[in-house]
Order: sequence, then structure tokens, then C-alpha cells
Amino acid sequence: MAEYKDFLDLFSDENDMDYNYTDPIFVVDKLVNLCATADVNRFGAKFTPILYTINFLLSIIGNGLVLCIMYKYEKLTSITNIFLLNLVISDLLFASSLPFWALYHLYGWIFDSIMCKLVGSLYFIGFYSSILFLTLMTFDRYLAVVHAINAPKWRRKIYACVSSAVVWCISLLASVKELVLYNVREDPRDGYLCEETGFSNAIMIKWQLVGYYQQFVIFFLFPLAMVMYCYVRITVRIMSTQMRGKRRAVKLISVIIFTFFVCWTPYNVVILLRALQISTSDDSEPCSEVLNHAVYVTRNIAYLYCCVSPVFYTFVGKKFQSHFWQLLAKRIPCLKRHIMTSQSGNSRITSQKSPHTMYEYEKGTGLQARAQVPVPI
Repeated sequence: MAEYKDFLDLFSDENDMDYNYTDPIFVVDKLVNLCATADVNRFGAKFTPILYTINFLLSIIGNGLVLCIMYKYEKLTSITNIFLLNLVISDLLFASSLPFWALYHLYGWIFDSIMCKLVGSLYFIGFYSSILFLTLMTFDRYLAVVHAINAPKWRRKIYACVSSAVVWCISLLASVKELVLYNVREDPRDGYLCEETGFSNAIMIKWQLVGYYQQFVIFFLFPLAMVMYCYVRITVRIMSTQMRGKRRAVKLISVIIFTFFVCWTPYNVVILLRALQISTSDDSEPCSEVLNHAVYVTRNIAYLYCCVSPVFYTFVGKKFQSHFWQLLAKRIPCLKRHIMTSQSGNSRITSQKSPHTMYEYEKGTGLQARAQVPVPI
């Protein structure tokens, strides 16, 4: 002890050096509550890889089928197909990241930091652009149906290209945060992790809140409001016409709105609750086991809709259904006679309709002559 006291005397006031050994920067004056996440992590490791694998397979099969039909039977330069092609690309980008996250939940991050940033960015770029392209396709249908006379003036190829470019730019800007913050770090208990890291806790919480509110406002409230408004106006327009089959069109619109709402609302409500919890909590890492479990479940429901949305938006239409059966008949010859019989029966029914009940899309631009209202599905 005497030697230690002599050592401290070397750095006393007589040497004009005042060291404060109780610097408040390094003093912890309150307990830090650590979240017990073992159960949540086990839950995620058990179910998330399975759900991610299912979403990936559905996305590859469904989007691949849509691309195949578009390539064989459709013009890729039409307005509707430009939007649909971009939607398929965004969903494939998103789906391409899912196998990496499935492996991550099983074994930890086994790749380098560059792959961590790349996969994290593709994940959010595809996720954000998918919901925006769904909104854009809904708005395009609104223009074609509600503003049928003036729609051909607006619905040109330049309109589709510029709108798609804007969606991609917004998605890229919204994903810059992940590109900057995502990195690999080593955890003593969980091994190598790929997550937002590298800054102080206060900064990370602020960016986390930015991401949550960005997700809720830009990629949920705005798309939901647009989808509701556009489809309500479309429904009113259809019901005011003498169109045959308008009940079917209204039912399909109801299914689309209902599915959109059911799939997206739970996840975004959980995101909002998490943001409010972080904003109002005194702890640096507020704990809520219920919310943590809810994120795993609701997120996969939203991702499932994101992966199958191109199939959902195309195969409800009779034109794509016809293309699908033609493609299937080439692969399965025994179905060819049945499909030809069914199509000939449909053509006889169509030929019996009066001109006033025919409502069709004109390929690429909009409507047939005399401002007829097209079926929006």
C-alpha cells in the first residue's frame, strides 16, 4: 500500500496535474436492464428459417411463372406490363435475400461484412419498392377506369418509365441507412451478428426510430390511403355502368383491399407500438417479449404478401388465366382438349354480348373507343 501511495503522489497537484477519478462520463448512476431474449431467439431460430424458405420458394415459382407468361404472350413495353415487370423484379430482389437470413437465424452470420451490407440493402430495397409498385399499379388502374377519357393522354411509356424510376429512387434512399449502419460484429454469446452497429447507443436508437416511423408513414399509411381511395372510386365507377360481371369485379376489388389490409396492418401496428415504446421508455433497451414475438409472426405475414403479390395481381384476370392454361397445355398434352373446349365455350358467350357490355383494356395504352369503362382486374 505504501508503494501505491507513493506512486499516486507522483501525479499530485504539485505537478500541476489534476486527474478526476470520478469522471461522470464513465460513471453509471442507474441500473441497466438487459432484455431476456433467449426465448425470443429460440422462437425465431425455430420458425423464421422455415417461413423464409417458404416465402422464397413461393416468390421464385410465382414470379418466375409471371415472367414466363409475360415473355411468351405479352408485350413487355405496355404500360401495365412495365409496372408489373418492375414489381416482379422488386419481389425477386427481396426474395433473393431470404435464404441468407434463413441461414443467419440458424447458424449466425457466416459471410463477410460486405455481404452483410449488400444483403441488408437488397432486403429493404426490394421490400420498399414492392409496396410502392403495388400502390402505383393501383393508381394506374384508377386512371384507366375513373378517368377513362383523359387516361390515354397520361398513360404513355414515358409516364411508366418515369414513375418506375421515382419508385426505385425512393426505395434506394430509404435503404441508405441499412447500407451505412449494417456491419458484422462478434457477440460473446451469439457469435457473429449482422445488424446495425458501429455507433453509440443514443445514435442507434434515433436511427431505429427513423426506420420505424419511415416504415409506418411512407410504406404503410400512404399506400393504404391510396389503395382505399383508388379502389373506392373504381367501385363507384363500375357500379354506375351497365357492365355485365360488375359484381365479380367488385368482389375482386374487395378481396384485394381486404388482403392488403390484413397482411400489412398487423406488422405496421407492431412497428408503431415498438417505436412508441422506445420513445417513451427511460431504459436504453426497453423490453417487451410480446412485441418481440409479434414482430416475428406479423413480419412473415407481410413478407408472404410481398412475395406472392404479382401472382395475386395477375392471375385474377381472365387474360392471364388464359395464358396460364395455354402454357400448361403445352407441358401437359392431356389437358389440351379440355382447355380448348373451355375457351371455345367462353368465346361463344362473349360473342353473344352486346357492344355496350364489352369492357376491355386496349393493349398498352388504355381503352377501346367510345370511352368504354375497362374491367379493372
